[in-house]
Amino acid sequence: MRKTLLLCFIHGFKGGDDTFGEKSEFSQHLAAILSVELPRVDVRAITYPKYETRGDLHECVARFRDWLLEKVIDIEVAQGTPSPTVDPGVHVILVGHSMGGIVAAETALAISSETPIKEPTGGGGASDDDGDEASKANLNSLMFPYIQGVLAFDTPYLGISPGVVAHGAEGHYNNAAAAWSQLSGLGGALWGAGTAKTAADSMPTKPSAGALPAPPKDNSNSNNNKGGWGAGWGKMAMYAGAAGALAAGGAAAYVNRDTITDGWSWVGSHLEFVGCLARGEELKRRVAGMSRLGDELGIGFANLYTRLGKAASAKQVSMVGTVMGGDRTFCNLPKKTKGAGVWMEAVNDLAKDETGAHMAMFEPHANPGYIKLSDDARNLIAKWTRTEWYETSMLELEAADDGPGAGQAQAVA
Repeated sequence: MRKTLLLCFIHGFKGGDDTFGEKSEFSQHLAAILSVELPRVDVRAITYPKYETRGDLHECVARFRDWLLEKVIDIEVAQGTPSPTVDPGVHVILVGHSMGGIVAAETALAISSETPIKEPTGGGGASDDDGDEASKANLNSLMFPYIQGVLAFDTPYLGISPGVVAHGAEGHYNNAAAAWSQLSGLGGALWGAGTAKTAADSMPTKPSAGALPAPPKDNSNSNNNKGGWGAGWGKMAMYAGAAGALAAGGAAAYVNRDTITDGWSWVGSHLEFVGCLARGEELKRRVAGMSRLGDELGIGFANLYTRLGKAASAKQVSMVGTVMGGDRTFCNLPKKTKGAGVWMEAVNDLAKDETGAHMAMFEPHANPGYIKLSDDARNLIAKWTRTEWYETSMLELEAADDGPGAGQAQAVA
């Protein structure tokens, strides 16, 4: 019987069917190169439809598990598998991007555990007792559907890197400082005030009257119509101009408020979707659980994480960079790779910030490392799949080809 390797793609926060390419190009590309690498099985790719990336994680996992079960049963029935639970004809690779990788890991842990994972307690998170029970639960090698591996792309299994927020905040400050410097220069050009040498020198910690250009000295006599009129209009023009410039800056900030707050709201929305990103011990237990599946059941587990390349390193080292180091990643990385699965970097030399690299992983025009990313994914999945299950695929067909008829045909030829 010819068996099937099913690649199931799960999008992340606010993602959809187009996460892995407008028409799922990446999923189809990965399936194609795996078909060449693993010729003994049929390789299929399916993408989980867009789902609501909010609410309880366990409810999301339950819905996804039911959907996956239905898809696998359809394939098993179509290919006439005698005993899908004892000798499954379908092995599944769960492929998740961002938060989709957490859904994938939770699904694998739930299916492989004889003890169902309990829902969070009233506090919104799993209790320590629940975590201990899950970590001690017996594992079921007769999984259905059978999960062969979990391949994640930039999934924050250990949380989002502080640099995502820190660099973003620094960027907002620098933009504001540059805008203030331009306003100060404008004031100097119009009213003769000295311009600041740097943005930091000119940007106050908070708005104050002292931030406005100093009015020109008026030595004229107030009874002097010429001097009085000139000084009066000069002051009015100066203050009106300063107020107008500040108002224009405020208006620009308001118009661009969505852009300015994108980095903050994007990270915050993740925390709204799944509070697990803020619970360190739960994150560690999930990674440890996946590592255990690898040790005891041979289930593959890897995370291909983004790292900024030339577009970021070409800039002058920032204050944040001197504190946090030069490597800029979207995900927190494990201090020790042992017991944490496989973590491989996916460098993007075009992306200028962590969020951009995270979102552009599957876009060839925005990610020069697209081909390497595909090859790394292919190699990992192929390694996990080359088991006895894979080797026994197509044996019946091969035996038929090696029969007497086959020999006679070869002789005639």
